Amino acid sequence: MTSECSPRFLASDNTSGICPEAMEYLLEANRCDDLAYGNDLWTARAADRFREMFDYDCDVFFVFNGTAANSLALSAMGRSYHSVICHELAHIETDECGGPEFFSNGAKLLTSPGANGKLTPEGIEALVTKRSDIHYPKPKVVSLTQATEVGTLYSREELMAIRAIADKHDLRLHMDGARFANACASLNASPAELTWQVGVDALCFSGTKNGLAFGEAILFFNRELAEDFSYRCKQAGQLASKMRFVSAPWLGLLESGAWLTNAQHANEMARYLSEGLQALPGVSLMFPTQANSVFVELPPPAIEALKAKGWTFYTFIGAGGARFVCAWNTTVELLDELLADIRAVL
Repeated sequence: MTSECSPRFLASDNTSGICPEAMEYLLEANRCDDLAYGNDLWTARAADRFREMFDYDCDVFFVFNGTAANSLALSAMGRSYHSVICHELAHIETDECGGPEFFSNGAKLLTSPGANGKLTPEGIEALVTKRSDIHYPKPKVVSLTQATEVGTLYSREELMAIRAIADKHDLRLHMDGARFANACASLNASPAELTWQVGVDALCFSGTKNGLAFGEAILFFNRELAEDFSYRCKQAGQLASKMRFVSAPWLGLLESGAWLTNAQHANEMARYLSEGLQALPGVSLMFPTQANSVFVELPPPAIEALKAKGWTFYTFIGAGGARFVCAWNTTVELLDELLADIRAVL
């Protein structure tokens, strides 16, 4: 069965297929039988490769998707009467259907505004010191998104400032790394420099947006928080019986270096699109293009005209706002088509 494949998808990096490196390892893992429930050689190799890459003896767990990763990690970092401080645009607040609250048995999310989608030490402290009575859910965790929901990045200096305020108030630090690889590529920083070296206790590292079919890795640098975490995964339906088909593609990304080259390519494509958009009259960016997402203001009639031409993109950021996301396989030719259509509809 064959079909013509000419999508005009730029709504998300979730629309991309499996990258060659991940597919190669998936097929290799399929050649021989292996043990079930994560006791296979592929899962052990992938976990060890993460430890080498981060230069840290962290605990590593694999789950199917980002909502499970964030929700289960946060449930291990606090109790039901605690609260999690996050940005008002954070994915755990806006797009996870109450998953973090559900899996923590009721821990509350406390949100703070912040320019360019980023939490600030001042915003965190305002929520921590707002109340201290027993009727207020006690703040216990700060959750950061790297890259943020609007495509911006926390620098190492910003992360260290947040860790300092977290230490002041005995808070744990969680990082939603849905586009963590893109952050490393853009900041030219190692995974260690953006996580445990700046005080991150747990990272949810996405593979789905970086070339996998599915699969996220949860890394606990504070290993005390990982106590009995495998039971949380099992109870939540996240323990794959054939776990090697989750972990082997991860190993393909890690051993080949594709985790980084895929992110570098996606970032380069976003910069190309951003520069092309800024060259068009009357077009302005909503946020700096720092990773693989481009946010731009367009007139509503232009947005509707683009959708009529078959382009997919999100407009959840307000009237006139459009988000275009580049992936490991986005091409210059596709972006040139988009720029030409935007120029035409304007």
